[in-house]
Amino acid sequence: METITIVLLMLLAVVVSDSLIRVSPVPLPLPLVQIGLGAVIASVTSIRVELEPDIFFLLFLPPLLFLDGWRIPKEGLFRDKGIILEMALGLVIFTVVGLGFFVHWMIPSVPLPVAFALAAILSPTDPIAVSAIAARVPIPSRMMHILEGESLLNDASGLVCMRFAVAAMLTGTFSLPQAFFTFLWLAFAGIAIGVGVTIGVTKGKAFLARHLGEESGSQILISLLIPFGAYLLAEHLHASGILAAVAAGITMSYAENTGQSLALTRVRRAAVWDTAQFAANGAIFVLLGEQLPSIFMGAVENVQHGGGSSPWWLGVYVVIIYAVLVALRFLWVWASWRIALYRPLNHGGAAVKPSWRLVATMSFAGVRGAITLAGILTLPLLLNDGTLFPARDLVIFLASGVIILSLITAGICLPRLLQNIDLPVEDSHQRAEDYARIAAAEAAIMAIEKAQHDLATGRADADAFTDVATQIMELYRKRIDGRMHLGEEREQAARSEEIGKQLHITALKAERQEIYRLVRARRLESTIASKMVRDIDLLEARYG
Repeated sequence: METITIVLLMLLAVVVSDSLIRVSPVPLPLPLVQIGLGAVIASVTSIRVELEPDIFFLLFLPPLLFLDGWRIPKEGLFRDKGIILEMALGLVIFTVVGLGFFVHWMIPSVPLPVAFALAAILSPTDPIAVSAIAARVPIPSRMMHILEGESLLNDASGLVCMRFAVAAMLTGTFSLPQAFFTFLWLAFAGIAIGVGVTIGVTKGKAFLARHLGEESGSQILISLLIPFGAYLLAEHLHASGILAAVAAGITMSYAENTGQSLALTRVRRAAVWDTAQFAANGAIFVLLGEQLPSIFMGAVENVQHGGGSSPWWLGVYVVIIYAVLVALRFLWVWASWRIALYRPLNHGGAAVKPSWRLVATMSFAGVRGAITLAGILTLPLLLNDGTLFPARDLVIFLASGVIILSLITAGICLPRLLQNIDLPVEDSHQRAEDYARIAAAEAAIMAIEKAQHDLATGRADADAFTDVATQIMELYRKRIDGRMHLGEEREQAARSEEIGKQLHITALKAERQEIYRLVRARRLESTIASKMVRDIDLLEARYG
């Protein structure tokens, strides 16, 4: 009963946090509100959560990483692959080395491997937290794509580096050649397992769907199980479950391009995954708030035992670590972006210098979030000889403090830095969208003509098929004409299309309200009403 109560309280806190954000007059970061609600739960109740690190890691990380890999725009990922790889791999190593040595120098009671573990887990960024912060001042799409790509890859690289640091602490030894070959196995085997699991599962379910039919519920459940299957299989083979989950998500996006699933399955699955992502991310931050009091007390004992320092030094340590983290990120972004943007000189193009505001925006946008918290909580409780893991509570508190401070600082700085920021011109995708819509409409017209001929052959009412087909094809021809116009004609067509959307949505809402009125008046059965409302909802989602 207590476990169920804890889960329900956390989910309730996630719901309440979303409501508080909506009514708040100031743009508060959603994760920060969830942390506060978790602290409230810890202060007003006697409920305490005893975390099992491995279980915590398994429950939260695979689905979140899988979904990131599934939904990230692949075109933006490949277009800016150079910058993304430099930040996702080079910046992680730069941060681990620089911050690791600094933390050990500043707090001698933290062993060097533990300091490296802390630096490694602080290196991944969280684009979801950035999106929540910048909701009132939207982040430019290309910058957001870079942040998403960086986060997708540095989750894996940061957590793998942390794994090496923890292993060095447990065994007391570290071999660079062994670490290098181990990293190769972790990376390539993890990626191969993730790709293989997704391809195998998608081909298997496609085979069953062809022979037995498709049921949306089972298809959605399979998609939820894929990241866990890839993660567990990779971990069983001593590969990287993190990279397996990421690779499974990326492969899933390509597998979905075959269009084998039913439209209804895709609509329902998207809703389920949105809910799962919202609940998982929110629960992690609520859990952080609930753990803060005990984390703080453990950190105080650790500091006092290590050197008799005042508990106030904990706040100082958090501020200094975050400042160093931002400084390292600023230096890396400034250097790597200058090199990347100067490359056109080699091809005769004009060089572009990144402004300090652009570099500062990317530096403060490196908000730490769910991945950092999930990773730091997986530190083992004991060493191999049975003694307590050194400075565990302290580094967990430092990581938690950096998460909170990064959210607060980004919430203050990002809206100001993003106003009128000078960004490189982004490519317009309007021409590609117009081409795709015209091609799709032409394919639809050809399919309707063929279906009309096949259905009407040999029937006495063939004229009815011709009339209906003509009406439908006329709608597609209008769509083609609207997309082929230029200048003022195109603007007029776009305005007409927008007006049509608004009128359709108004009509659909009126339909829905009338159906509900008939149900309340007991003039329509609820089962029929549910089917009709579902059809209306799908149409409205199309126009939305």
